[in-house]
Amino acid sequence: MEKINLILNNPEFINCLNKNQEFEIDRIYCCHNEQHFLDVARVAYILNLEENLGIEKETIYAMGLLHDIGRWMEYEKGIDHAIASSTLAGKILIKCGFSKENIYEIVKAIEGHRENEDSSILGKLLYKADKLSRNCVSCKARSTCKRFQNHENPFLQY
Repeated sequence: MEKINLILNNPEFINCLNKNQEFEIDRIYCCHNEQHFLDVARVAYILNLEENLGIEKETIYAMGLLHDIGRWMEYEKGIDHAIASSTLAGKILIKCGFSKENIYEIVKAIEGHRENEDSSILGKLLYKADKLSRNCVSCKARSTCKRFQNHENPFLQY
């Protein structure tokens, strides 16, 4: 997973992580940090294996690591974080040696991940993994969290 290491060490990726952290320093709800990115990637990869989707591990991890890197732009400039993240991800993916086809696929999935707008297999995988990655049951802020109250986490849907 050489390209994943390139993403993790990419200065723009690191800068975005730091900006997300700055904007969410006092956030009591789920944060958009490296732990969340890795959780999404891991859950997506497990779903990929369970459902025999055949998506490359590097593609899934790249998508998971980059899907929320533009969250700080939503806080700072009011730009939808899915759109901001897809733009930033495209630039990082180019620098990390991903193919044009792979970049398009990943960027499209990231762009539509908020409302499951992307009908691609990768987009649906990201949407589901993003929801499943959140540990709502043991969250200390769940009593005021709209996601918990709306049962957005599939684990909560009995």
